[in-house]
Amino acid sequence: MSDQNLSTLLHEMTLDEKIAQLTQLATPFFKGASDQGQITGPMAELGITEDVVQNSGSVLGASGAKVTKNIQQAHLKENRLGIPLLFMSDIIHGYKTIFPVPLAIGCSWDLDLAEQSAAIAAKEAAVSGVHVTFSPMVDLVRDPRWGRVMESTGEDPFLNSEFARAFVRGYQGDDLSNDHVRVAACVKHFAAYGAAEGGRDYNTVDMSERQLREYYLPAYKAALDEGCEMVMTAFNILDGIPATGNKKLMRDLLRDEWNFDGVLISDWGAVKELIPHGVAADEKEAAHQAFSAGVDIEMMTPCYVHNGKALIEENILDEALVDEAVLRILELKQKLGLFDNPYRGADEELEKEIVFSSSHRHAARELAAKSSVLLKNDGILPLKKEQNVALIGPFAEHDDLLGPWSWKGSKEDAVKISVGLLEKIGSAQLSVTKGSDVKTTSQAQIDEAMEAAENADVIVLALGEHSEMSGEAGSRADIRLPQAQLDLIKALKSLEKPMVAVLFNGRPLDLHGVVDQTNAVLEAWYPGSEAGSAVADLLYGDSNPSGRLTMSFPYSIGQVPVYYNHYNTGRPKDAPDAQVRYVSQYLDIPNEPLFPFGFGLSYTTFSYSDVTLSDNVLKEDEPITLTVDVTNTGEMKGEEVVQLYVRDVAGEVVRPMKELKGFEKVSLEPGETKQVTFTLNEEQLRYYHSDLSFKSDTGEFIAYIGPNSRDVSAHPFKLEK
Repeated sequence: MSDQNLSTLLHEMTLDEKIAQLTQLATPFFKGASDQGQITGPMAELGITEDVVQNSGSVLGASGAKVTKNIQQAHLKENRLGIPLLFMSDIIHGYKTIFPVPLAIGCSWDLDLAEQSAAIAAKEAAVSGVHVTFSPMVDLVRDPRWGRVMESTGEDPFLNSEFARAFVRGYQGDDLSNDHVRVAACVKHFAAYGAAEGGRDYNTVDMSERQLREYYLPAYKAALDEGCEMVMTAFNILDGIPATGNKKLMRDLLRDEWNFDGVLISDWGAVKELIPHGVAADEKEAAHQAFSAGVDIEMMTPCYVHNGKALIEENILDEALVDEAVLRILELKQKLGLFDNPYRGADEELEKEIVFSSSHRHAARELAAKSSVLLKNDGILPLKKEQNVALIGPFAEHDDLLGPWSWKGSKEDAVKISVGLLEKIGSAQLSVTKGSDVKTTSQAQIDEAMEAAENADVIVLALGEHSEMSGEAGSRADIRLPQAQLDLIKALKSLEKPMVAVLFNGRPLDLHGVVDQTNAVLEAWYPGSEAGSAVADLLYGDSNPSGRLTMSFPYSIGQVPVYYNHYNTGRPKDAPDAQVRYVSQYLDIPNEPLFPFGFGLSYTTFSYSDVTLSDNVLKEDEPITLTVDVTNTGEMKGEEVVQLYVRDVAGEVVRPMKELKGFEKVSLEPGETKQVTFTLNEEQLRYYHSDLSFKSDTGEFIAYIGPNSRDVSAHPFKLEK
């Protein structure tokens, strides 16, 4: 359908039909769904009529080729103008084949594998009839109390931007009309949702515009620059105004400054939530504010359909705003090819062949291994296959390994940790017992664990958070492991056996009681469908850990937020002339995190040498290069993530102590040396000044090179213009 035909179609629509097109309803509202459109319970309370359902523009949460085709077919029979539905869903880290949670994917520092994971998710979703995924979530995160840190790729704006681009490429590819392999992406949550006060979900965000632009906006912009088709509003307020009704944010910045002309959708119920936020007196005011801000689709509340027509008839709202929103939705449907083929992609036979295929599971296993981070190793890892192993802990045989937002993933299909270890060693060498549940234990459980451990050469502890302790609405004030698991560790420690802790969780944890009591700690996050196989590969050295943290692990919850790219103070703790007391410090704990951004160990070792700057002066039109020789000094092939940071020594406003500017993951055989080269140009040194101008300052800079944000060598240079 041509643009001219879309305009004609829009002209043929009644006002009621246009407003209904802007309403997204959940699957049970629609005929053709499993319950045949019977609206009961809380959904009936929305006051949605059959006319609204017949003219609604999109469906939330439907999937499966047969189901989506049935819904679409039933809808087209009743929709006067034959406008097809859009099917949208939360496909966050896989459709049926579940990959590690996004925070873990970030820790792979592997953009190609991240893109591949999104492409596989898109392929499985597309043949199942899904058109749009509410991903990537690119909110910058600094507070591990917030459960949704598991959906982000971490605390750095540059790295988050790179992953945002990779995910969008994977979902959308070059051509959205390729209906069997691509879906439209929706970047979220716009904006700054990751800065919720106290790490409490849905809570207030309050920051300067300079900080917003410097740290929180870049990843959204990167996703849009990569062609992301949709944006989702955030639940939080920003500068005192909820994002869903924030005209300055949505229309002035997103639409006018960034020239985004795609579809803007609210998060679930966010339009009506303008009322409890305290900026709208009723649904009518909420609808007006969201319309005015440029929100095209209202998800799962009826403010638009109940009040849109009256707002226009009373000359409060310009109908042109409604037309503009409807046209954007129609244009997305056209891009996806829905006017030519309303059943786009949905194919029961291909669905059986593609979804959860062996090749997809292999990719999930590889990414799970590369996403895990080895935090500690006293030489106990990798394990030897002749050792007798006691696998103990609540996750030893637990199937809760997929993590939050694993929508179509099946826990029953996930490879358990015990099964993964049995792939490596015989059952005679492996004993398995719980020792505790996630939050509780009993003396009988501990006694059973002690007995199993007595006969083992090494204890492998499978510990962590239940998935409901993380994700949306999963905020926690105490981010230690539950006391039951800490008690289990303490009891087993008395046996003086070597112990390895494998952690399954969705956030950085306070690891006191774990890291100090065990010989090795492997952060596996929620690894996904192939969890047990990937963890076993790592424990036995068939995979060499190469993950590096993209979010700092706090020494204590009292440090939070703690992040690497922090500012200095006028009285820094490490100043040469610092007094013992009157400096910026805690009296009872270190300032530094327990494990810093970029940190991770390997089964081999690496050395850095011959760091060279091509020139000690960088000019506006003359970049400089930094080269470093990296050598595998150990006895096993491994991958090192070489990281480049820069500090602006004296800016117009205070600048971070370090900022990530580049990274490269290199694979090295034992004894092999590779030269890694980074290019630094003037554009990379720009930042937002006090007047919000984006530019660089001449003067002194320091380039840092190393394996993480802490263990780096410094190399000064100057910028001249």
